[in-house]
Amino acid sequence: MSTPLLRGHVLGEWHTPTEDGRPLHDAVTGDEVARISSAGVDFGAVLDYGRRTGGPALRELTFHQRAALLKALGQHLREHRERLYAVSARTGATLFDSKFDIDGGIGVLLAYASRAKRELPNDTFYVDGAVEPLGRGGTFLGQHLCTPLHGVAVQINAFNFPVWGPLEKLAPAFLAGVPSLVKPASPTAYLTVELAEIIVESGILPPGALQFVAGSLGDAFDHLTGQDVVSFTGSASTAQILRTHPSLVRHAVRFTAEADSLNLSVLGPDAAPGTAEFDLYVKQLLQEMTVKAGQKCTAIRRAFVPAAHVDAVVEAVSARLAKTTVGNPANEGVRMGALASLDQREEVRRSVKALADSGRVVFGDPEKVDVVDADPDRGAFISPILLVGDPERAEPHEVEAFGPVSTVLPYETTEQLVEYAARGQGSLAGSVVTADPAFAREVVLGVAPWHGRLLVLNERDAKESTGHGSPLPALVHGGPGRAGGGEEMGGIRGVLHHMQRTAVQADPETLAAVTGRWVAGAQRRETDVHPFRKHLEELRPGDTIVAGPRRVTQADVEHFAEFTGDTFYAHMDAEAAAANPLFGERVAHGYLIVSLAAGLFVDPDPGPVLANFGVDNLRFLTPVKFDDELTVTLTCKQITPREAAGYGEVRWDADVTRQDGECVARYDVLTLVAKQDAS
Repeated sequence: MSTPLLRGHVLGEWHTPTEDGRPLHDAVTGDEVARISSAGVDFGAVLDYGRRTGGPALRELTFHQRAALLKALGQHLREHRERLYAVSARTGATLFDSKFDIDGGIGVLLAYASRAKRELPNDTFYVDGAVEPLGRGGTFLGQHLCTPLHGVAVQINAFNFPVWGPLEKLAPAFLAGVPSLVKPASPTAYLTVELAEIIVESGILPPGALQFVAGSLGDAFDHLTGQDVVSFTGSASTAQILRTHPSLVRHAVRFTAEADSLNLSVLGPDAAPGTAEFDLYVKQLLQEMTVKAGQKCTAIRRAFVPAAHVDAVVEAVSARLAKTTVGNPANEGVRMGALASLDQREEVRRSVKALADSGRVVFGDPEKVDVVDADPDRGAFISPILLVGDPERAEPHEVEAFGPVSTVLPYETTEQLVEYAARGQGSLAGSVVTADPAFAREVVLGVAPWHGRLLVLNERDAKESTGHGSPLPALVHGGPGRAGGGEEMGGIRGVLHHMQRTAVQADPETLAAVTGRWVAGAQRRETDVHPFRKHLEELRPGDTIVAGPRRVTQADVEHFAEFTGDTFYAHMDAEAAAANPLFGERVAHGYLIVSLAAGLFVDPDPGPVLANFGVDNLRFLTPVKFDDELTVTLTCKQITPREAAGYGEVRWDADVTRQDGECVARYDVLTLVAKQDAS
C-alpha cells in the first residue's frame, strides 16, 4: 500500500505534487507515513494570488471583523483537536506534548482575537500614538498611521511545533490584513497538513487569506517584493542564508527569525536545598528537558547553579529523570516520547559528544535507552542527558543539543554569572529562580541585553506562572543575536510588524478627515441637539457642546473636601497654600473641576448614552482659585462601533477653560452609546 503524497492548498484549491517526493516517517515506529514534495507549484502565481485575492479580501475587513473570524477559527479548531492529537502522536509527542502544541496554538488565535477587540479600532487602519504639534500656531500637525502591507507573509516553520508555530505566525498577520503562505518543516509536515485541511474545510477564512505548501519553497524568494514579509523559525545557519537572499536585500523585505538559543536558568544563592525555590528549579529543569523530548526553542540548555549547590541539583534532577519513562506516547505510562526523526537523534548525539568533551555526563546515555512499548532502533528515542560542564569552556555556550539535554554550570558571583550568560550570544528565554528581589534585579538587568524574555520564578508566583518555556501572545517571542534578532507575537506589536507606519503631516482639518478622528484645531460643529441625545450612527467627529460658565466658590471647595475626605493643605490651609510655590493661595481640587465639568455637559435624561466607562489622559494644567469661572467644551473625538453589540464606544475631548480662556484641565471622556437600531 503506497503512502499518501502530502497536498498543498494554493491558488484556491488543493495541489497534489507532480513527483513522488521523499518519505516521512512515524517517529515512534519508523514506518513511512507520507511523502513530501512541492513539485508543480508555481510560486510566482501563488504569491500573486495572495496579493490580488487574499490581500484585498482581508483589507476590506476591519480589525474587529478579522478578530471575529480568528475567534471562529480558534473555536472550530478546538472542536477538532482530537483529530490533531491522533496525528500528533506519530511525531513522537505524548498527549501532554500534543496539548502543549495544539491547545497552545489555538490559544494564541483566541488571545489575539480578544486583544484586537480591546486594543484595535473597528477600522481598517491604525492610528499610532498621539498627534505631534509641528508648529507654534497649531495649524501644522503630524500623525503616524499604520496600514496593511499589500504583500504576503511567507511563514517558514520548525518541526518541533507543527501546530503552534503556524498559528502564532498566522494570527498577527491575519489581524493586520496580510495573507499568509505557510511552509512547515518536513519531518512533521503531515500534522500541519492535517491542520490546514481542518482550516480549509471550515470555510471560515476569505479566499487567498491562507495558502499552504508542503515541501520546499522552490523559487518563492525570487518573487518577493518590498510589500512582503518573511517569518522564519529554524537554525541560525539557515536564517543567515535566507536573510542574505538577493531579493530580500534588493527589496528590503522585512525578515524576522527565531533561531538557535542556548537558554539559561539561574538558581539563586538563596535557593538552597530544602527551600521552595530549590524544588521549583529542579521541577522546572526536569520539565524543560522532557516536554516535547526537549525539542523546544525555549528549553533550558544552560542550568547555572551556585557552585555549592551543584551536587544537590544533580542528585535531585537525576532522581526525577530516573523515574521518567521513555517510549510509545500511546502508552499511558510514558512520560517522554521520541524525537521527531532518526536524523534528529543523530544530530543530538553529535551535540552531546561535543558537550561531553568539555564536561561530563552525569545522567543518561545518548547511545542507549530503555523504551516502553516500542522498538528503540526503529523509533527516534533517546535518553534524557544531564551534564555538568565547565563554564569557562566555549562548548556549553556554543553547542545546542536540540533534545532532552541540559548542562549544569557552576558560578560563584553574580558578575561572573552575567558574563557567562553573555557568552550564549543571545537567547529567546531565560529564568531566574530566587526569592531575593535584589538578586533578581541584578541578574535581570545584567542579562536582559542578551534575552528576549526573562521569567523570575519563586514561591510567590509559581501557582500562576506559565513556566520558563511557554511563549505568551501578549509578550514578544524572539531574542537578540544568535537567537535570530526577531520578535514574534508581542500583542499588538506583532500585528504592526505586518503594517507600514507612515507619518502624515497636515493641517488639523485635513488630518481629521484622513484619520476619521477629530483633532484639536479641526472644525467643531455645535448643533441644536445635545450630542448625548444622538445615537451612534448619528454622531460625527467634531460634534460639540459648550457649557458653562460655572463659578467655583470657597463653599464648593470646602464642601467637596468634607464630603470626600480630601483635605489636602493646598485646598484647606491658607497659610500652607500661600507657601506653596505652585499655588500661592488656596485652590480647588482637580477632581472637583472634573466633577463640575461633568455637571455642565451631562444630559440627565435617559438616552443613547448608556455609561461612562473611563477617563483617559487627564491633566490639570492651571490652578483654579476661588471665584474662577469654568466653561467646558465637549467634542466627539472618535467613534468605534462594536460588531456584535447594540452599542459602540465614543471618545470625547473635554477642554475645561477659565474665564480668561486659559485651559485648566483636559482629558478624554469614554462612553458607551447605543446604536439606533438597538433602541
